[in-house]
Amino acid sequence: MRRKVLVAGAQGVIGRAAALRLAAQPDTEVIGLSRRTEPALPGVPLVAVDLLDAAGTQTALADLHDVTHIVFGAYIEKATAAEKSAVNVAILRNLLDAVEASSPGLRHISFYQGGKAYGADLGPFKTPAREDDPRLMPPNFYYDQEDFLRERQKGKGWSFTALRPEAVCGFAVGNPMNLLTVIAVYATISKELGIPLRFPGTEAAYRALYQVSSADILAQATDWAGTEPGAANEIFNITNGDYFRWQHMFPKIAAMFDMPLADPVPTPLVTYMTDKGPLWERLVERHGLQPIAYEAVASWAFGDFIFNSGFDNISSTIKARRAGFHACIDTEDMFREQFEQLRQLRVIPPLG
Repeated sequence: MRRKVLVAGAQGVIGRAAALRLAAQPDTEVIGLSRRTEPALPGVPLVAVDLLDAAGTQTALADLHDVTHIVFGAYIEKATAAEKSAVNVAILRNLLDAVEASSPGLRHISFYQGGKAYGADLGPFKTPAREDDPRLMPPNFYYDQEDFLRERQKGKGWSFTALRPEAVCGFAVGNPMNLLTVIAVYATISKELGIPLRFPGTEAAYRALYQVSSADILAQATDWAGTEPGAANEIFNITNGDYFRWQHMFPKIAAMFDMPLADPVPTPLVTYMTDKGPLWERLVERHGLQPIAYEAVASWAFGDFIFNSGFDNISSTIKARRAGFHACIDTEDMFREQFEQLRQLRVIPPLG
């Protein structure tokens, strides 16, 4: 059956991977929605839209009469939990208002939650986390978006699926809240300075169990959820399928950058990396890298958060496997492949 998919947030790490994955599937047309239409996505036309503007969203999508699927990867950051809920429910509502008005054949909505659903941002939590774990104290925009869809769906012909990744690793221009580019840029700058690679966080975080989600694995799960009847109105944890400790992964990462490793030292990245813009600009010029602004290539605050989380962060993916989704990847292989992709995309310098 033919699909016409709207991907909201198509220029983000999650949306970009989903759009490219879906566009490569047979009988599938993909249209990306984003506030910016550059850079282009191969095979995915982009529509500029501000989802906070309800009337503008209606106008931008008025001529799309046969949308069957929505992939909702849009997100707006705000200072407080209440503000996050208000604005991120609003953009989902505005999009759905527009699509339902013009596309009565809508069949499915995929959207993304994450570790905040379990309190990963607050401190130690029950692990392995399961989809049926009780909710935390609101407000939480994940819960509010889910409740909005459950209420909106009553009597409708469409279903939804919530996917819960952890620390999505992939690439998108100007989307710095991405662990992959934090590590890649940190390692590149360390190597340029002639110093060894050191884990910059706490000893507890160095030894805790952790997990990540490849953007490609998450894109596969998005593709699967849109056509799998057993995924209707369900929540699934989606990770690479393995767990690791940074104490074992950082030596492998050092080798991937052909540089020595040294003992970890707690080094706040926000303090020690924010002045490296001129150095990065020299690297960009010398190696002909993409001219991405230094502040847009990596989020040091995000890196500090991840590398200072001194507790286990693991979730169970058994529910997704029982429902039929089996894609996985060894995280060491993921980092190796994605670092090489960053080199091919001229985001970081080649080895040598």
